[in-house]
Amino acid sequence: MVGHGLVGATLLRQMAENAPHIRKNRKLKINLAALSNSRKMLIQPEGIDPEFWEESLDKSGVQANLDTFVDQMIAQNMPNSIFVDNTSNPDIVNYYERILEESINIVTPNKNANSRDLTSYQNLKEIAANKGVRFLYETNVGAGLPVINTLQDLMQSGDEIFRIEGVLSGTLSFIFNQYDAGNSFASIVKEAKRLGYTEPDPREDLSGADVARKILILAREAGSQAEPQDVQIETLLPQSCLDASDVDSFFEALEKEESYFANLYLQANAESKRLRFTGKLENGKVSVALQAVGMDHPFYFLSGSDNMISYTTRRYEKNPLVVRGPGAGAEVTAAGVFADIIRIS
Repeated sequence: MVGHGLVGATLLRQMAENAPHIRKNRKLKINLAALSNSRKMLIQPEGIDPEFWEESLDKSGVQANLDTFVDQMIAQNMPNSIFVDNTSNPDIVNYYERILEESINIVTPNKNANSRDLTSYQNLKEIAANKGVRFLYETNVGAGLPVINTLQDLMQSGDEIFRIEGVLSGTLSFIFNQYDAGNSFASIVKEAKRLGYTEPDPREDLSGADVARKILILAREAGSQAEPQDVQIETLLPQSCLDASDVDSFFEALEKEESYFANLYLQANAESKRLRFTGKLENGKVSVALQAVGMDHPFYFLSGSDNMISYTTRRYEKNPLVVRGPGAGAEVTAAGVFADIIRIS
């Protein structure tokens, strides 16, 4: 396992809490053989107790080196090995091809592997299939919601996708459900960051880049050959916010642009509409934009940090298949990663 930030630490706690249940009901024992962050790593084939991982890493860990970590994982050649990448680090995904080639499964919420160039995405799929291992990434979209599995089931059973539309960011869902021009937009974004909903730099969410990656992944799962540059993004951030040199400067710029966000809200409210930042695949085009939706639209009634993804298909044409639920937060994301781990076993 690489990464024990919000999601990783929560996953380790869930593993510790659920170990007796899994042993009793699934007849499975999950062995944490190695753990690493950007500073220290611990490789312990006999197992690291997930309840006391912090103490173990502090006491016995050595300087982290991802090359060594991957080499050791491959050298151990353990049966049913799974590499779990809990990070959002684009560099770690460069190791995925080699890991899969060595017949090691991968589970990850890291969206970078599936949202890079199309050839890279296809290679990972092909290697996993040829080697008979699993490359699972349900938590790439919708945290712990069954979004990707549902789409894969539709495709594998011969359905035809006409349209995918979704509120794909729990972060932006939370922000626009909280914002009413009473409190500043910047204060709502800070609260979302404090709750762990945003990326370390909230511009990853607010620029539309995160939603663009997610809708691109869904589009590709539906058979699209789209490249990242094919996604049309209508960002909701003024240029001053995008150009800020760091996160602190970004929040300063966000405060100065309050009138811009207030106007967006007031205009939608005057038409009895609500703001939703959505991703869409339709007629071969992949796009991301802020929409004002009325009461006749299913996205109108979203609350909290909920995501909603609508699949309009040949089988679900008149009444689209809809998946809805919490789309952000360490608990649900970690639970989705945990479910993928169990699914492999």
